[in-house]
Amino acid sequence: MVRYQDFMKAVKPALDAAGARYLARGGAHKVHEGDWQPRRIVVLEFPSVAVWEAFYSGPVYQGLKAIRDECSSARLVCVEGLPPQGA
Repeated sequence: MVRYQDFMKAVKPALDAAGARYLARGGAHKVHEGDWQPRRIVVLEFPSVAVWEAFYSGPVYQGLKAIRDECSSARLVCVEGLPPQGA
């Protein structure tokens, strides 16, 4: 759990620097169809797919991902075409 806290402390400033923001972080959720049973869902908004890909592939996040991978598992999906908030 300590390592995950290390990840969380460092990922927020990295996301801020990339212009990303949280739209949902945890919270109650309910699967209505299918067999997916996520424990937690996080939705992030990035300025563009290109910014997301640069963030994800970049050295800062890859270093943080190594920490995250030590203590949790994740499924990451990029969805293009959602309108920006307030648009």
